[in-house]
Amino acid sequence: MQTTLRGVTPADAAAIAAIYNPYVLETVISFEQAPVSDADMAQRIRDYTALYPWLVAEAEGKVVAYAYASRWRTRAAYDYTLESTVYVDKACTGRGIAKPLYLELLRELKARGTHAVVGCIALPNDASVALHEKCGFVKVAHFPQVGRKFERWVDVGFWQANLF
Repeated sequence: MQTTLRGVTPADAAAIAAIYNPYVLETVISFEQAPVSDADMAQRIRDYTALYPWLVAEAEGKVVAYAYASRWRTRAAYDYTLESTVYVDKACTGRGIAKPLYLELLRELKARGTHAVVGCIALPNDASVALHEKCGFVKVAHFPQVGRKFERWVDVGFWQANLF
């Protein structure tokens, strides 16, 4: 699938919420419990992009994926480490969209002086693990049964990529 990558705008909020909410409602990939409104997503975009990059992938004029970075921990010692997130429209998974989008996010983070990027993955999630590892991440932690959703315990793994 041919895509174009660009920076997000608050006008993308509805498209991003439409991509994200099925993950919230149907999977343990996101630990959120309730769908995110378009207005709340627009506010998240404004809040995150004030400090960190957020990119979208478009195909045929439609947002089909997004990736962004956010603060990993609040203490100043962690200022050069960020957490990354990527979501692809469920109708477009497996089409090679996520990797170039994620690699572009990592390039932007490196250019901004980010040293380490952490990806948090609810397990099992073979597709996300494979994506992270193809993008240079290595598994650094596994926390059993630290999340609870849909009346079951969920493990979480952390993958890390050092950018320089």
